[in-house]
Amino acid sequence: MSSGERKTSKYTDMTPDEIKKYLGKFRKAILDGKYIISKGRNRQENVDFIEDYKIDTKKEKEILLGIQYDDFCYAVDNEKEGFSHEKLYIFCKCQELDYWGALEVVDIYIKTNMTQTRRGEDFTIVVSFHKRKKPIRCLFK
Repeated sequence: MSSGERKTSKYTDMTPDEIKKYLGKFRKAILDGKYIISKGRNRQENVDFIEDYKIDTKKEKEILLGIQYDDFCYAVDNEKEGFSHEKLYIFCKCQELDYWGALEVVDIYIKTNMTQTRRGEDFTIVVSFHKRKKPIRCLFK
């Protein structure tokens, strides 16, 4: 490991109540419009998923607000330099979506980062929002 790399930890020691509390803050941020889904050049997979399944803002909010505590898989340390104090929460949400006219049941891999604005308000960054690529286990199912 080079000096610029940090080892990240995977956390599976959360309780259902801790995840429910996190989701309460998460839902409030979504309802208040204080969130963004990452669509930068490193997040083309998110863009493709949203376009392929014709997910508009209303549908994206429906999916995000529908996340339940038992969709939680694990949390990890943020690898981005300067943000190592943050934890990213990973969920896998099963959702029926329209894929060019055909309904398809999709496991959606959702990685979230809850941060605060300068005013101290919660703000959510949905880092990953795409079809699950690898097997993943939900902690409470």
